[in-house]
Amino acid sequence: MTQAAPADGNGAAPANGKRSGGATRDDTSARAEAVLTRLQLLVTRKLDGLLQGDYVGLLPGPGSEAGESREYRPGDDVRRMDWPVTARTTLPHVRRTVADRELETWLAVDLSASLEFGTARWLKSDLVIAAAAAMAHLTVRGGNRIGAVVGTGSGVLEGNSGLRRRRKPATAPEPHAQQPIVRLPARPGRKEAQGLLRAIARTRIRPGRADLGALIDMLNRPPRRRGVAVVISDFLAPVDGWSRPVKKLGVRHDVLAVEVVDPRELELPDVGVLTLADPETGALHEVQTADPALRRRYAEAAGEQRAEIARALRAAGAAHLRLRTDTDWLLDMVRFVAAQRHARTRGTTR
Repeated sequence: MTQAAPADGNGAAPANGKRSGGATRDDTSARAEAVLTRLQLLVTRKLDGLLQGDYVGLLPGPGSEAGESREYRPGDDVRRMDWPVTARTTLPHVRRTVADRELETWLAVDLSASLEFGTARWLKSDLVIAAAAAMAHLTVRGGNRIGAVVGTGSGVLEGNSGLRRRRKPATAPEPHAQQPIVRLPARPGRKEAQGLLRAIARTRIRPGRADLGALIDMLNRPPRRRGVAVVISDFLAPVDGWSRPVKKLGVRHDVLAVEVVDPRELELPDVGVLTLADPETGALHEVQTADPALRRRYAEAAGEQRAEIARALRAAGAAHLRLRTDTDWLLDMVRFVAAQRHARTRGTTR
C-alpha cells in the first residue's frame, strides 16, 4: 500500500498534511534550529534520570568483558554458559558480561518523501529528527561516539503519470545535493552530536524513493566492532528490499527499528471525496471516503502491511519501537526502554 498525502484542488498538500515545498534554505535552517532547540529541552527534561545505567546505550544488553556468574534462567543465551562453574556446582550457570565503556552508535535515517507528511501533532519527518535527538542524548556520554547515514529521494518524480522531471536549480547546489545517501562520520562529544543532528535536520527531502535496503546496508560496510544500530523510517518500502540487510545488521549489532506512523496511514476518515497525492511518485488519486467498504478494506490492508513489517523486524532480531504523530513520543520511548530493561532482567532478550 502506498502512503499518500491529502492534496487540495491545485495538487498541493494542505498545511496540516505536508510542509510547503516553496520554503527557502534559510527558512528550512531556521525551522531546523527551532525544532532542535525545542527537542533538546524536551529530551533533557524528560529523559535525564529515567534511562541512566550501566548499559550499552538505549538497548541494555551484554558487553564484551566477562563478569560474575549466576544460575541459568530460561531464555538466557546458552553461548554464555559458564561450564567450569556448572561442573563444580552441578547446576547450570551463565557468565554475565560487563557493558562496554565506549559505545559506537550508528543511525540509519530515512528521509524519503513519504516522511514529509503528518495530520496530527507532528510531521513524520519531525519524529525522525526527534528519535535521532533522543538516541544522541542517550548514547553520547563517556567518550561514546555516534554517526549516521541519511537517505532521501533521488530528486526525480517516478511513475508514468506524465509529471515533469524536476529541473536542475540555477543556483549553486547545496552540499550533498546530488547524493541520495550521505554518511556522517561517528565522533565523540555532545558538540559533535549536535552538529550531526543539525546536518540531519537540514537535509532537504527530495521527491523519489530512497533505497532503504541500501541505506541500512551502509551500516554493514565497513565491518565495525559490536555496537548499537538504529534504523529510523516509516518502513513503507517493500519488505523484501530491507529485511535481509536488517537481519545481517543484527548478526553483529544490537538493532533498534524505530517505525514512524501517522494515523491516516492506518485508517481513512469519512470526509467525502478526497484527493490523495503520493509524495514519492507525484501520482494523484481520488477516493470516496464515504464508502464504508472502502474504509474497511483500507484499514485491513494497512493492518496487514504493519503486521508484515513487524514480522520482518522480529525475524531479524531487532527491537521494534513504533512512534505515532498523534501521541507523546517521549512517553512511548520511556515505556519502551522500561519494557526492554524488564525483559533483560528476567532473562529474555526482546
